[in-house]
Amino acid sequence: MPQPFAQADPAAVFRLFDRTAHTYDLLNDALSLTLHRLWKRQAVALLQPRPGERMVDLCCGTADLALLLAERVRPHGGVIGVDGSAATLVLARQRAVAQPWLPLEFVHGDVLALPLPPGTADGVVMAYGLRNLASAAAGLRVIRHLLRPHGRAVVLDFNRPSHPLWSQAQRSYLRRVVVPVARMLELEAEYTYLERSIATFATGPQQETLAHQAGFAVARHHPIAGGLMGLLDMKVSG
Repeated sequence: MPQPFAQADPAAVFRLFDRTAHTYDLLNDALSLTLHRLWKRQAVALLQPRPGERMVDLCCGTADLALLLAERVRPHGGVIGVDGSAATLVLARQRAVAQPWLPLEFVHGDVLALPLPPGTADGVVMAYGLRNLASAAAGLRVIRHLLRPHGRAVVLDFNRPSHPLWSQAQRSYLRRVVVPVARMLELEAEYTYLERSIATFATGPQQETLAHQAGFAVARHHPIAGGLMGLLDMKVSG
């Protein structure tokens, strides 16, 4: 199976997000026309967090998803955000401090080497992180390890479109929009990796297979945004 870009040097991904943390949210809004917020809400809708539950947001970045989850599980639940980039976690903690009523905590570390015990969570979410882990298969095993019986998880990431026209449209978007904008902000080197990482990322069916191999009873990949993005919906048996 094709290997993700970050497998050669996972630490490079942490350094990349440390360098881009100050513009990350702005670029996400600009380059997706704010649609990434809709896609994250779709991920939360699939996860169905309920009051009192424990949630984990892996590769949480600046805490977009963690904040959404915390709103849904309060007052007696909780959310743990995990990220390997110290700079993005600084921003995440600042956002959490501004909403002290939300049950949030953060852990700085590699998703594949977490100090969290098995059965920590009722639900796990990951947005734009699986593609950048040292191993997508290992990442899915970590998610399964964290979940309790009947737990569920959702992974949001770029999709590899099966239709040639959509595939070409995605490449054109990355080359003609993302990279030029990043160049203007002197971040071209940090963003040119996107096309390579998507081109070698597991397809939807491959992700389903990896999820089943990781121990999930149910794994369904849902293409969204015309197939440019995807949501991997997974459930654990009782």
